[in-house]
Amino acid sequence: MLRFAVVRGGLGLLAVRRASRLSRSSHSDVQTEYKPIKKVMVANRGEIAIRVFRACTEMGIRTVAVYSEQDTGQMHRQKADEAYLIGRGLAPVAAYLHIPDIIKVAKENGVDAIHPGYGFLSESADFAQACADAGVRFVGPTPDTVRKMGDKVEARSLANGAGVPVVPGTDGPISCLQDAQAFAQTYGFPIIFKAAYGGGGRGMRVVREYEELEENYQRAYSEALTAFGNGALFVEKFIEKPRHIEVQILGDKYGNVIHLYERDCSIQRRHQKVVEIAPGFQLDPHLRDRLHSDAVNLAKQVGYENAGTVEFLVDKHGKHYFIEVNSRLQVEHTVTEEITDVDLVHAQLRVCEGRSLPELGLKQDKIRVNGCAIQCRVTTEDPARGFQPDTGRIEVFRSGEGMGIRLDSASAFQGAIISPHYDSLLVKVIASGKDLNMAASKMSRALAEFRVRGVKTNIPFLQNVLSNNQFLHSTVDTQFIDENPELFNLKPTQNRAQKLLHYLGHVMVNGPTTPIPVKAKPSSIDPVVPHVGMGDPPVGFRDVLLRDGPEGFAKAVRAHQGLLLMDTTFRDAHQSLLATRVRTHDLKKISPFVSHSFSNLFSLENWGGATFDVAMRFLSECPWKRLQELRALIPNVPFQMLLRGANAVGYTNYPDNAVFKFCEVAKENGMDIFRVFDSLNYLPNMLLGMEAAGAAGGVVEAAISYTGDVSDPMRQKYSLDYYVNLADELVKAGTHILCIKDMAGLLKPTSSQLLIGALRDRFPDVPIHVHSHDTAGAGVAAMLACAEAGADVVDVAVDSMAGMTSQPSMGAIVACTKGTKYDTGIALEKVFDYSEYWEVTRGLYAPFDCTATMKSGNADVYENEIPGGQYTNLHFQAHSMGLGNKFKEVKKAYTEANKLLGDLIKVTPSSKIVGDLAQFMVQNNLTRQEVEERADELSFPQSVVEFLQGHVGIPHGGFPEPFRSKVELERGKTLHIKALALGDLNKNGQREVFFEMNGQLRSVLVKDTVAMKEMKFHPKAQKSIKGQVGAPMPGKVLEVKVKTGSKVEKGQPLCVLSAMKMETVVNSPMAGTIKAIHVSPDASLEGDDLILEIEE
Repeated sequence: MLRFAVVRGGLGLLAVRRASRLSRSSHSDVQTEYKPIKKVMVANRGEIAIRVFRACTEMGIRTVAVYSEQDTGQMHRQKADEAYLIGRGLAPVAAYLHIPDIIKVAKENGVDAIHPGYGFLSESADFAQACADAGVRFVGPTPDTVRKMGDKVEARSLANGAGVPVVPGTDGPISCLQDAQAFAQTYGFPIIFKAAYGGGGRGMRVVREYEELEENYQRAYSEALTAFGNGALFVEKFIEKPRHIEVQILGDKYGNVIHLYERDCSIQRRHQKVVEIAPGFQLDPHLRDRLHSDAVNLAKQVGYENAGTVEFLVDKHGKHYFIEVNSRLQVEHTVTEEITDVDLVHAQLRVCEGRSLPELGLKQDKIRVNGCAIQCRVTTEDPARGFQPDTGRIEVFRSGEGMGIRLDSASAFQGAIISPHYDSLLVKVIASGKDLNMAASKMSRALAEFRVRGVKTNIPFLQNVLSNNQFLHSTVDTQFIDENPELFNLKPTQNRAQKLLHYLGHVMVNGPTTPIPVKAKPSSIDPVVPHVGMGDPPVGFRDVLLRDGPEGFAKAVRAHQGLLLMDTTFRDAHQSLLATRVRTHDLKKISPFVSHSFSNLFSLENWGGATFDVAMRFLSECPWKRLQELRALIPNVPFQMLLRGANAVGYTNYPDNAVFKFCEVAKENGMDIFRVFDSLNYLPNMLLGMEAAGAAGGVVEAAISYTGDVSDPMRQKYSLDYYVNLADELVKAGTHILCIKDMAGLLKPTSSQLLIGALRDRFPDVPIHVHSHDTAGAGVAAMLACAEAGADVVDVAVDSMAGMTSQPSMGAIVACTKGTKYDTGIALEKVFDYSEYWEVTRGLYAPFDCTATMKSGNADVYENEIPGGQYTNLHFQAHSMGLGNKFKEVKKAYTEANKLLGDLIKVTPSSKIVGDLAQFMVQNNLTRQEVEERADELSFPQSVVEFLQGHVGIPHGGFPEPFRSKVELERGKTLHIKALALGDLNKNGQREVFFEMNGQLRSVLVKDTVAMKEMKFHPKAQKSIKGQVGAPMPGKVLEVKVKTGSKVEKGQPLCVLSAMKMETVVNSPMAGTIKAIHVSPDASLEGDDLILEIEE
């Protein structure tokens, strides 16, 4: 009786309001009840708060935000004119449910009206009443209407009274589990629990079997209590596979109620809407009319004012059932706005001020549908893991925009922190078009433009929905997601740029990740410097150079009796054997001995590209200072360096004036001889380097890079004529010395005699210098053959730094030539002392020594032609990555890659190009034939692409075809990255690393592995250890259901987690006994944090 009395009272009031409306329509005092709003508070957060703020700003109304302690960095507080903290010391959700704080802020700051948004207190009659009691208008229905509509049971009763069909359910909120059991026995399964005082999927659980009843009742009650402050539930018969259709209504204070058509919200997961469409697709016209009529009649019966939604289920027979009234603005109100061109928030505020709908131009016959609109809720959830919420920091955010696209968001920006405390909604994307297919096309395009990095999103899943045939051409029901498993065939995102930034950031914070494949430690024995006599060192060839200049120096070299040696111990030897890690300190210690004992050396090689690279990157030394200090200690022996033509000592072409200036400064600081080469023997690049070295006053030694085998008649690309003709061009260009640079040690004794003999015959007055490596073990024999054929100088390294991928042995050459016409004039005893120093010194660099992984040279270099230094590096890298047993495959791939690229001359940087392609082939398990066939679709290393573009130069014989033509040379995906700064250590043991990428600021959070060793963190569950149970997602522990020592069965509930206002039960993966529990109620967990351990 009381219930009907309330209804009659409501109808009486409705009649009065109608009379009032008629009165104000016919008299001039239309504005007597109008009371403008000057300041609005939104008692909510996120995108809905910003949505209301924007409407207020458009209407000239001042705005006030409230925020919890966890939301201090959220965007909604920045969008308001004023913002105030509420719920100090309370839990994140509880802060927005704390009515006294909200009312206090409103009264203290002159707020006229409070908009509740959706969720939280939006359907709380107590809150609406508290606003009225405080003299603050509530932007929504009256407290009485909110109470009636918020009470699902009373709303059902009112619907019955209005003749609207309802689903069978309890007459009132159930008081205990037994009530639910009784209902199930009467109506059978399935049934559904629903929160009596809220919606949005919270407190809603479907139960299909009796065994599931108790657990789902507890979870629904707990969720409702947390989300709405009241855990009351009611129970309904669950209708299988219905469509979820809702009607948007709008009423004023004078009894006017209109509908703004319907929305189809059938695409749901966990009873939460994912995609909404307006108007309903393929809805029977008669059914549509009944839905509209029932919604308006129900609203009029209760005297509904402001915006609201009447929700219905439509079964497969076209019969509709009333579910509930949401007495608030809905998340999906946007699609209604798009198709009707009615701003619902504007209308809400105007109605709250006292305007009537006719005054606002809102009459039913004026409301028209224009096209179709779709809303997708982009959430931070992982569809591949059952839509588990993901949390963290948004590292990259780029949205999709354009014609027909609307975005409503709040937390969607770079640097935003997605916490587990609130809803996972990131941004609402609304697309409009003339029909469903057009709107879906625009939506798909917009979603494809999104780039969200740092947290998982449901965008790939949404893209699958939008391309689904059933979605586009038929009707869908609430089981659409469950019945279409192909929606979860998610296309993985490439995320290449962010992965690269993470890698670079990790290297910047923690250093290189490549492990050293051996445990060798530096020797504890300090090297002993041999005795050095008193006084100045003897006169050497540098004195000749300083006296007679480069031309006179070259003549003296050519006229010298015996074989001259260049010592590579100070550079190429330790580059090949010790990764160029030798410090200036150790070079300086032996320098006086070298100056006094080896004054008759042709030169000492001590500078080059690797010197600059390693000195600055690893040794923290200045290569210029090294040159100056060594020059002071060795004044009598010429210094020699490598100059990569137009590349100078770098890996790319530099401006001409930079190369010239470099040579000038190098000469001023003590450099004498410039060995100028080009990795492809590309003459224009070599001529630039020669000219720059000559202009600086240095000795120009033009070096021809050697490959192939001039003694093999089957290999004629690099024939004897090729080398002789190239040498002819270099001599004409004015080189002082002619050099053969055999980087891989391919010169055999026979080929040495052929090549050097031919050059000596052609150029009898030009000094000839030969450089080689001893990888195959034939280096000494080859160098002796070169001397017999007419070479003036050969390169050697001291015995303890010779052999393998280094140069041939100095002691061996000295001993073999002693007493012959090729006698070097070097005392063998001094070589022994020199070698002993370097043998001990080499022990100081044991972790970098190539002998850690490589025990000997290998004659297969005649097949793969890998340069000495690169051979060592590739071998080391293979062992570092655990691929030492596959080094044979790497060498084979190197041979095939060289053939693919047209048989290149291989020296830095061309050798790197071949090596990059070889590793690419091994990593992707590709044969030469497969690379050739798929060249148009493979993403080749950048060095390979740039080579084929001509950046390095033009190889002898031209570029390989048709391989070059098939490779896509420009993909438009070049990343320009600049490292900017490292941030301070945060409480999670991370540092923020800042980059500039393609002109935009980017940052990533990187764990500092060293600092984390000193910090305490919750242990992680190890998947490899059976019985360790980890948190399936970040969240808060609500309840632990077991104790240490408890027996558990497989599938038994262990604990309950809450994340983003949804509860998840963690079940036991096995039967056993609880060994240890690592969490307690209220503990906050990250994903994979260890919850407990079970033993069998």
